[in-house]
Amino acid sequence: MEKKIWFWILIIFLPLLLLPQLSQAIGLEAAIGIWNQDPQGGLGYKGDSLDLDNDLKYTRTAKFFGRAKIDMPLIIPNLYILATPMSYDGTATNIASFTFGDQNFIANTPFSSTLKLDHYDLALYYGVPFLKQATLGMINIDVGLNMRVFDLKAEVSQGDKRESKSFFMAVPMVYVGFQAKPTDSLSLEGEIRAITYNANHYYDLIGRVKYRVFGLVFVSAGYRYEKISIDYNEVKSDIIFSGPLLELGLQF
Repeated sequence: MEKKIWFWILIIFLPLLLLPQLSQAIGLEAAIGIWNQDPQGGLGYKGDSLDLDNDLKYTRTAKFFGRAKIDMPLIIPNLYILATPMSYDGTATNIASFTFGDQNFIANTPFSSTLKLDHYDLALYYGVPFLKQATLGMINIDVGLNMRVFDLKAEVSQGDKRESKSFFMAVPMVYVGFQAKPTDSLSLEGEIRAITYNANHYYDLIGRVKYRVFGLVFVSAGYRYEKISIDYNEVKSDIIFSGPLLELGLQF
């Protein structure tokens, strides 16, 4: 899993290795960050919903993530790539038996579990016409379509008994970005990725304060809130991940 995440982070930073002549034609921004994720909510597979905190004993975990924005010239849509790893594991003992998949796990006996919910986003977007020019570069709003790919694997084991479920799922989402620059060095930013249909809905909200330290280098701090409700392929979840984030990046 970790090799896959670092592969995507490398892909995100590849634009910064392009020829200097190309960087004059497009705008590039890339960052690597740490998100301190607090998991809440429940997950079930063909049976009982297991609370991530109380039943599975998952705790707050800090994970690396990477992102890159490429502002394209003329009428070519801009690109936004985001790679977000999520993985948790824990050992717990429940006072009641429960079902996960086709297995029944007995009460008052320790069991172990793991959950991976990595996801990768690619957004195609445009800035709202003339808004940036009308505000002298201080305000910009981006609107577009985001495609998110989920890579999920959940597993529960108890002694020789083991059950797992994994799948890939691609979900189209609306993308909206907001940037306000009160000064050349300071900017306030927000991002929304969202979709709702049938019993599924996904909301991913990011807010950050970004400060250009020197030259091309910036740092940022913010908060991310993500809600994932899935009823797909016999997996049901209603999960929230939230917490602060820090970034270090380059922009030119």
